[in-house]
Amino acid sequence: MKHIIRSFKYRNYRLFFTGQSLSLVGSWMQRLAIGWLAYELKNSALILGIVAFAGQIPALFLTPFGGVIADRYDKHKILIFTQAFAMIQAFALAFLVLSNHITIGLLIILNIFLGIINSLDMPTRQAYVIDMIDNKNDLGNAIALNSSMVNFAKLAGPTLAGLIVAAFGEGMCFLINAISYLAVIVSLLLMKTTSNNTQRKDSVLLQLKEGLKYSFGFAPIKYLILLLSTISLTAIPYMVLMPIFAKDILHGGPKTLGFLMGSAGIGALVGVVYLASRKTVLGLGRVIVIATIIFGVSLVAFSFSRKLWLSEVLLAFAGMGMMINMAASNTILQTMVSDEMRGRVMSLYVVSFMGFMPFGSLLAGSLANKIGAPFTLAIGGSICVAAAIAFGFKLPSLREIARPVYIEKGIIEQVEKGLQSASQLSVPPEN
Repeated sequence: MKHIIRSFKYRNYRLFFTGQSLSLVGSWMQRLAIGWLAYELKNSALILGIVAFAGQIPALFLTPFGGVIADRYDKHKILIFTQAFAMIQAFALAFLVLSNHITIGLLIILNIFLGIINSLDMPTRQAYVIDMIDNKNDLGNAIALNSSMVNFAKLAGPTLAGLIVAAFGEGMCFLINAISYLAVIVSLLLMKTTSNNTQRKDSVLLQLKEGLKYSFGFAPIKYLILLLSTISLTAIPYMVLMPIFAKDILHGGPKTLGFLMGSAGIGALVGVVYLASRKTVLGLGRVIVIATIIFGVSLVAFSFSRKLWLSEVLLAFAGMGMMINMAASNTILQTMVSDEMRGRVMSLYVVSFMGFMPFGSLLAGSLANKIGAPFTLAIGGSICVAAAIAFGFKLPSLREIARPVYIEKGIIEQVEKGLQSASQLSVPPEN
């Protein structure tokens, strides 16, 4: 356990982790409540897709610019700014719902506003992790713990939201989320930081071009981004369809929806504990392939389930596979990328799973209207499995390309020394 939580020895990381943990529970409560509210207002799978699309589409076009800003300016100050405006959005949503003035149009507008905020917040948050960790060998552990934080919120948030929506309505979830932002803002203000960014004089567009050329000119980064993009377009939008499965297929209510989303969170927590316990990034490519196949197969099986307990078990495996894929990909990217390009590369990482999700959400909602949610999900899961297999065939050549980078950064040398020491300890001394 001490090894798994070793990043907590850094004060700034402890503060960040604590504040974000509380805030993200509120964010996941809001996410579930928005989906349930949209479906209650219009009872349409297409509307579910449109609302999700509105919140996610800014990520595709604006996140790359957010990555440039993260490389140019103080990440700590950027995060304070983004969290404050996200809190304002949540308070506005709570007021409109509690005063019975909410409409689908206003819900879409507020989701777009939050999407714009997130397009700056997400790449900055991803790139900021390394600034809180003194020993870069602990970076993978910090990233895995971040994922555990997200997935604890994914477990607790929807479960609490289902109970609160059933008892008090969606507006209370939005109000709790707004208040929860105070925790992360206070934690950020308590940090002791120094800015390592240099405000370059060349244009934002030139820096954006540099980042794209760097990322897509290096095969391991390029193929990881392509795999994540494919999954986010076809499989990750399963979350958008969950209200349909909860209400129409499993014949439940908001509590059922909360239990389904919570099950995915439990599986994801199992996955990130496994990743946090790993001592090296070597072998993560194979882990990504296996996890992605588990994710896709679980979704296909879930699409045909009509029992709540079985659906929960299958979603736990789906959540585990999805989160291992995302966290392992994040770790590989963060260990390979150069510091001056970190914000831009991580912005592409965010785009790869957030930027294509709106199109996936819209596609899933439209397709579900025509052929039904189960068949839509089965198709997405099958494509996910096919993409994992294709990436697996490419993996040996990607390892060879990445090897010089790991040697330059001392990762392979450190691992080989560790393995050598372990082997020496296991050999009994000669008489």
